[in-house]
Amino acid sequence: MKLVTFNPLRTIGIPNISYIKPMNMYKEIEKIKCADMLLFPEYWQVNSLVYGLKKKIFPSIESYHLGHNKVEMTRVLKTICPEQIPYTEIVSNTEENKKMVMETFPLPFVAKEIKNSMGQGVFLIHNEKDFQDYTEKVDVLYIQEYIPNDRDLRICVIGNEVVAAYWRVEETGGFHHNVAQGGKVSYDNIPVETLDLVLDVSQKLGIDHAGFDVIFNNGKPYILEFNILFGNQGIQKQKVSLEQKIVDYISKES
Repeated sequence: MKLVTFNPLRTIGIPNISYIKPMNMYKEIEKIKCADMLLFPEYWQVNSLVYGLKKKIFPSIESYHLGHNKVEMTRVLKTICPEQIPYTEIVSNTEENKKMVMETFPLPFVAKEIKNSMGQGVFLIHNEKDFQDYTEKVDVLYIQEYIPNDRDLRICVIGNEVVAAYWRVEETGGFHHNVAQGGKVSYDNIPVETLDLVLDVSQKLGIDHAGFDVIFNNGKPYILEFNILFGNQGIQKQKVSLEQKIVDYISKES
């Protein structure tokens, strides 16, 4: 199987794979045409590779399109599993909608920038001044109910299996759980039924490479978002080879 990767850091150790810089896509177009599968293209490449060249890519086209920003992923999650997402409003940044948000959501509530990760661009809004500061940064208002919690559950899916799961625990009383923001990793008491829920959602959507973030309220799981280029800080201690999982999956798919 001839493989081409556009992201060598995520494919280290995968055999029979060639690296092409994304910016050199058109210079290396013949090599790309001859490949059996293309791994980790950048988002701007995806439509040309899939719809133009009819090539197979990994992660899947669904993973890219639905994971492109928080608006896309929240809307599709609300469509297939509305009971598993926090109450959320996504509206344009107008005076009328800002008034609606302040009248609808009890303080504090969560406000997010629609394209960000690792805990960046997520704000806990305590008052009107906080909200005004947020609205000056964005064109789209992404507002979500606040579910107080000291941890969330990261569930990593590759292909048709959960390859890792761990808690990200905030021990200092802060708002963010992300490991990149100082969250601690715990592998204790992972709820199997939640792993099954996330795997079912990923398979229904055709998402084959993503880290899902789940928070709990009175024992009920809520999917906050997913990131197709998830970090591996919490996976390293579990001694899981993500590269081997990718190889196993794409070998079956091809």
